[in-house]
Amino acid sequence: MGKLTNFLGSAALAVTTASSAFAADNLVISTWLPPSHPVNTEMFTQLTTMMAEATDGGITTELKNGLASPPAQMDLVLDGVADIAILFHGYTPGRFVGTKLIEIPGYEGNAEAASVAHWRVHDAMLKDLNEHRGVKVIALTTHGPGQIHSNKAVDTLADLNGLKTRLGGGVSADVGAELGLVGIQVPAPKVYETLDSGAADAVAMNLGERISFKLNEVAKNVYEMPGGFYRGSFSVIMSQEKFDSLPADVQTALDSKVFGETASRMMGAVWDDSDVAARKLTLEAGDNKIVTASAEDQAAFALIAEKVRAKIIGEVTEAGVDGQAAYEMIVKDMAAESGN
Repeated sequence: MGKLTNFLGSAALAVTTASSAFAADNLVISTWLPPSHPVNTEMFTQLTTMMAEATDGGITTELKNGLASPPAQMDLVLDGVADIAILFHGYTPGRFVGTKLIEIPGYEGNAEAASVAHWRVHDAMLKDLNEHRGVKVIALTTHGPGQIHSNKAVDTLADLNGLKTRLGGGVSADVGAELGLVGIQVPAPKVYETLDSGAADAVAMNLGERISFKLNEVAKNVYEMPGGFYRGSFSVIMSQEKFDSLPADVQTALDSKVFGETASRMMGAVWDDSDVAARKLTLEAGDNKIVTASAEDQAAFALIAEKVRAKIIGEVTEAGVDGQAAYEMIVKDMAAESGN
């Protein structure tokens, strides 16, 4: 947060001293994540820098926390309270179907590869579903492989059955049902207290969130499925009205140099870095442990993943887009990004 504030102050000063002929457009970014979360300290910071550089200082930003609950972020943008916000699609079940496609287990590749593929399949096919109607999608990203973090030992797939687990929605809920998890839904910022109070035994999240939500204190066990049990889908949206009000050259610069695949790739890389850092921290903690699923459990989960995949592909097809073709595009693009 401090880095972002410092940058904005220097950027605003630079714009003021460089020219008095125009005033920079200041965009309000809404965030519902903790100040120290990589979405704020890295993704929005880098996005701000990228927008400023692309527009020669024509864009500045102001980050605001607590404007509304996580599920209400789109309404904030539609109502003009914020100009930019990040959505977690699983928080609004039924609204987003196409975005579930990137969340299914079984993909090979990291969060950067998934985020790039997420944008490409959206741009090529899934945007036709018009799930973000009324706002401009400026980036799509996916966190790293989601794992099970628990306050009790989990050594096998069978140990998950009946485990009270915070699930974020989306495909994590579909997978959780197949695993026999007892799903508890609370927003991510409430995870620590939910685990600490005993209201939940576990949480499904990517490894990086062990830092952001202090899971090393309340969920000292990680049951890791190679490739993950799921991934989580996010979009960064902008007020279409605000974008349309910007000068034409600023719009062109943002669309061609920042928004889309470029911003999505950056955000995916940030997720990957957070996962690496959290793994190191967990392994160094004397009272934390990571258990990797056995070959037998991996094979058993592969059957579950196949069932979930067929379900989601069917949902996307029913919504109006060729789900199988979109899935195959994701697989192909992630392989290409991963060098396979």
